[in-house]
Amino acid sequence: MTYLMIFISAIFVNNIVLSQFLGICPFLGVSKKITTALGMGCAVMFVMTLATIVTHLVYYQLLLPLNLVYMQTVVFILVIAALVQMVEIMLKKTAPALYQALGIFLPLITTNCAVLGVAILSIQKSYGLFSSVCFSLANAMGFTLAIVLFASIRERLDRAEVPEALKGAPIALITAGLLSMAFMGFSGVGM
Repeated sequence: MTYLMIFISAIFVNNIVLSQFLGICPFLGVSKKITTALGMGCAVMFVMTLATIVTHLVYYQLLLPLNLVYMQTVVFILVIAALVQMVEIMLKKTAPALYQALGIFLPLITTNCAVLGVAILSIQKSYGLFSSVCFSLANAMGFTLAIVLFASIRERLDRAEVPEALKGAPIALITAGLLSMAFMGFSGVGM
């Protein structure tokens, strides 16, 4: 599979959020403003790419040779948790406003199933290190695209006349479903 195909597939066809439904918690929770969504997307991009590199190296250099493959999920979660702590410390020092805006959702990147899912999927697909980096970066870009698109729609919906019964979470979930269906069209899936 070429790198271009990995990028196109991960961003549009198999979007981690809108087609595979991983990472829904931050997708719904941090998508009220475009700036916050973009900040979360960049944080996830950094963590997901770095986590995939580290987990790939740990898997092939440590777990596989020592026959500890059964520890894969636990080790991957520990690696992701350490990276998220690093991002949290960096954001607190360099961008306090973004750190405050992301709030509780920043530490939740640790349990973001999209980050763990991409790390595991790159191992399952037997990607080499460079292909894994491309795969993780493309999935993170797909996550960022989805959350920023959703945030822009939600910002516009805040200014629109929405029936009282649909305000808040109901319209957000309906919008997320419609956005997901639109992305499903990239894969050619007929309904």
